[in-house]
Amino acid sequence: MGSRLSVVSALRGFLPARAVLHEEEDTRPYECDGLTAYRQLPMVVALPETEEQVRKILQTCHAMGVSVVPRGAGTGLSGGALPPGDGVLLSMAKFMRAVRVDPLARVAVVQPGVRNAAISELASPHGLYYAPDPSSQIACSIGGNVAENSGGVHCLKYGLTLHNVLGLRGFTIEGEAIALGGEALDAPGYDLLALAIGSEGMLVVVTEVTVKLLPRPQSARVIMASFADVEKAGDAVAKIIAAGIIPAGLEMMDKPATRAVEEFVGAGYDLEAAAILLCESDGASEEVEDEIARMKAVLEGAGATRMTVSRDEAERLRFWSGRKAAFPAMGRISPDYYCMDGTIPRKRLGEVLNFIAALEKKYGLRCPNVFHAGDGNLHPLILFDANNPDELDRTERFAAEVLEKCVAVGGTITGEHGVGVEKINQMCVQFRPDELELFHAVKRAFDPAGLLNPGKAVPTLARCAEYGRMHVHGGKLPHADLPRF
Repeated sequence: MGSRLSVVSALRGFLPARAVLHEEEDTRPYECDGLTAYRQLPMVVALPETEEQVRKILQTCHAMGVSVVPRGAGTGLSGGALPPGDGVLLSMAKFMRAVRVDPLARVAVVQPGVRNAAISELASPHGLYYAPDPSSQIACSIGGNVAENSGGVHCLKYGLTLHNVLGLRGFTIEGEAIALGGEALDAPGYDLLALAIGSEGMLVVVTEVTVKLLPRPQSARVIMASFADVEKAGDAVAKIIAAGIIPAGLEMMDKPATRAVEEFVGAGYDLEAAAILLCESDGASEEVEDEIARMKAVLEGAGATRMTVSRDEAERLRFWSGRKAAFPAMGRISPDYYCMDGTIPRKRLGEVLNFIAALEKKYGLRCPNVFHAGDGNLHPLILFDANNPDELDRTERFAAEVLEKCVAVGGTITGEHGVGVEKINQMCVQFRPDELELFHAVKRAFDPAGLLNPGKAVPTLARCAEYGRMHVHGGKLPHADLPRF
């Protein structure tokens, strides 16, 4: 393993000095991603501008036995871009070029540093857009979306990043060029594209992404529905899907979340409701009107106390502005927040929300809830002060209980934020040792030395054994009767 000076010297052999940072004042901005509770100064930060430079960085680090952590815009919420204290942080921020937009094939080819929202801006003159829309879409990069398999408020109907990316180009840790997928409907061989998407930068450093573009819907309207208690709101979500309706978006916010958001952006939310649902329909005008009527009937039957349907595009965007601003809104009422990302069966929403409410009292911490209700993807926001070590400890224990409850009811520990360092212990609850060993085998196939984003996503069996001493009874993982995903 190389020293800081030897790594800097090796990288500056082919990179300009401005592209190799190693002084603390220069590396400090890279010490964490959106999970700010965990920080680590990188030994060296590399800022390449070309694919050839990326290849050489990886070859150099591989030869020197130095670990590499790829980083996009740094908006991730699971610590996936937490730098190694003894390795290279590889920032792809300068890869911001749109290679081409093909309106006939309905594809865009972009570099990984291009912002999510910028893809739709590029496609807009052609009446097209890119569907996945994480709440951080004005800032997050498509490369980071690929790493985490990001979703967004419209992923219920249009799918996650996985369903909207056609191809990737990049390099392995050894600097070997790799191309996965393509613009055809299928590619020969194993579907390694699906393997790479959501692999959290552990298999491939992506340098180019081909995405699918969709025609912008002719019409879109959203219902804001109020409920007197969260359990009824959760039940309403299950009833909408059971009625055979797949809304463009189906989001839920509880009263603490709507209050914080309303004070921040003035979205027009009902502040008296225990929970609100945002249910959107898009498509042809006649189709939208019919679906809105059907959803209103289901919501009324499920106990909605009030319903407001957006009258025009400006009001629709205003309703969504609150949901999109939910995370930053928490900054006005708490020094820090810890955002969870568990996914559960829709029919268990009410039960799990009541469980979270009980944990608020147990740990003495507030936890507003805002989430993708349509696909059961929870985003509890635990509010705490990172400068108070006791509060951070209680927050971590609170979060662990929430994630393990998700597994207990038949769900998973992540829906779109990834595992990173945040949920690595809960991987021991989600998966059996033999399953974890399969994950490690896949990792070794791409990265035998374990140098690319080490210590993330997949725990070692030794780590699970240590975690199990606190959580496992009778030598078995909890919930052993549940199917594993």
